[in-house]
Amino acid sequence: MYKTYVIFILISCLLSVSCNRYKSEKNQKMSKNNEFIGNNLMEDVEKELIKKYSTADTFRIKKGVRQVASFWTEKDGSIDEYKNFCMDNFIDSKDELAKAFEKISRNMEIMSGNMNRMIMDLKSPLDLDVGEINKIDMMFGSYNPASHLQEDFYKNKIAFYVLLNFPFYTLEEKYKLGENWSREEWAYARLGDLYISRIPSDIIQEYSSVSTNIESYIAEYNIFMGNVLNAKSEKLFPGEMKLISHWGLRDELKANYNTENGLEKQKIIYEIMSRIISQEIPSEVINSDKYLWYPYTNELFEGTKKVAFTSERDTRYQKIIDIFNETKKFDNYYPNYPDNIKRSFELYMEIPQKEVEDLFIELVSSKQIKEVAGLISKRLGRKLEPFDIWYNGFGPAKRISGEELNNLTRKKYPTNKDFEKDIPRILTRLGFTEEKAEYIASKIIVDASRGAGHAWGSEMRTDKAHLRTRVEKGGMNYQGYNVAMHELGHNVEQTLTLYDMDYYLLHGVPNTAFTEALAFLFQKRDLEMLGVEQKGEFDDHLLALDIVWTSYEIMGVSLVDMNVWKWLYDHPDATASELKVAVISIAKDIWNKYYAEIFGIKDQTILAIYSHMISYPLYLSNYPVGQLIQFQIEKHINPKNMAGEIQRMFTMGRLTPQRWLIQAVGAKLSCKPLLESVDEALKGTAF
Repeated sequence: MYKTYVIFILISCLLSVSCNRYKSEKNQKMSKNNEFIGNNLMEDVEKELIKKYSTADTFRIKKGVRQVASFWTEKDGSIDEYKNFCMDNFIDSKDELAKAFEKISRNMEIMSGNMNRMIMDLKSPLDLDVGEINKIDMMFGSYNPASHLQEDFYKNKIAFYVLLNFPFYTLEEKYKLGENWSREEWAYARLGDLYISRIPSDIIQEYSSVSTNIESYIAEYNIFMGNVLNAKSEKLFPGEMKLISHWGLRDELKANYNTENGLEKQKIIYEIMSRIISQEIPSEVINSDKYLWYPYTNELFEGTKKVAFTSERDTRYQKIIDIFNETKKFDNYYPNYPDNIKRSFELYMEIPQKEVEDLFIELVSSKQIKEVAGLISKRLGRKLEPFDIWYNGFGPAKRISGEELNNLTRKKYPTNKDFEKDIPRILTRLGFTEEKAEYIASKIIVDASRGAGHAWGSEMRTDKAHLRTRVEKGGMNYQGYNVAMHELGHNVEQTLTLYDMDYYLLHGVPNTAFTEALAFLFQKRDLEMLGVEQKGEFDDHLLALDIVWTSYEIMGVSLVDMNVWKWLYDHPDATASELKVAVISIAKDIWNKYYAEIFGIKDQTILAIYSHMISYPLYLSNYPVGQLIQFQIEKHINPKNMAGEIQRMFTMGRLTPQRWLIQAVGAKLSCKPLLESVDEALKGTAF
């Protein structure tokens, strides 16, 4: 799991990204903080500055004066103080502007980097497998040391200094003007994105506390599979197997194609998922191995004695309401982004939500999906089951058994540090020079994760990125290794886009879908890095089939996520039980529109299983967008040097998504290249 989304929220006062393409009437009303200043005064200040600096950029003057006014309140100073601030602090000289930019960049790296480090360290007892969590861990882990910084920077006028001198550009302006911008101009534009809100520190801190509580809830949501029984009272899973929801359950389901009792195991896991969604799951089996559980009948036993239990009582949905309520508190403080849907897509992703939704519907409704489904059914020798949305037989991972893979990875990586030591070799095999591989590896620390795993990047060049994955007592199993390869892709991106970046304000990627793209690219090569897989004759075709089917699944999940948040904004006072009914209804509706015909069954709820909906709301769309980007990158770099292309692409930094793609692969984001490649793959007879 990529942690930047949460960190972005927690330290948004330092590193906001930006741009609104559309302004509703509500937005325009909300942005009139300048009622205190007044339009006449703004115009007077503009005229005086233009007169004072006859050679100055009038565009920057007008933008700056109005940007300062939009956030200036009576507590910041009188009307005269506003005027004097603008007159005294506007920079007309290009050389002086460059010097100011350099100093601001340096200090932002210091502030953001150290705050990021503090947040990560305070959360480490919650994120890492370092023993039992107690109350004081939760208290420190939910504390956000950056919560006061934004307001402090308004009080000491640093924020207003930036607002005055570095214009904020809308997404539409970036699309239009950015084609001709230099690297320096792009960096200036990103500095102009820094102060687009003014959120009270107590609201930031409350969000941090609630999100930490929810993350802990998810991290501890484990099912002890050795205590799960089938209809014949048999234990089909290893006694020590403990799977987190949803990641572990999903990955175990995927691992059981073509294994002994595989279909029955998959059906049991699917039933467990359904019980979680409906909240009929006994609370006593969550993170506990005390009882035996029959998921089909939902009965609980202690030994041979049947015992009563308490269902989870809609806790899952209460957590969603909790994060919605905290997130909604931000709405009044983003004049251009008055709800979390707009922020998630137009601010964080920089692609409007409707465009993303239309892109997803185009793929999940395509004729190619029906054809691929038919191929999967033929390969399985049976009708599709709903859980076959996770079919992964197109990838090379199934050319070797799951048990063999587990044995191999446990032997190779007994501890997290063994994987850390192996990173230089992995990077060298991927095409990096030995020198570059050692350099990148020196910036990465591997930790044993309490949860499914995530990557936590550094925000300053004197710190290191952290790779977190699960390591069981017997060593890292294949699931943990597969996650580690995914997170390594994130870490490589985090290192290249920080240490090899020309401007600090451009560090990172356009949005998190891009780092997911590189993570997927690494993850797909996990067996190759183990030395057990050679590239096959039809691997390019298999890749297209794998990505389109994986995209089909995650796009449906993402559509549920989007529609749940639309429902929440329409029903802001909903109870947990009401939300549960709504989520289940939305999941069934999306299923019936785009999946029921393919699978031959209606009213399935499984698209609501993802834990991201609880702990990372509206993040899910980054995965399928990332997969489309991954495919476009894969096609571009093949057969070119992968490492060289990665370094070229990912040192472009935080351009807008479409500008990045045009420069990286020569085309905008689209489903078309993937669907065309699927057509080519389906023409063959090899599958």
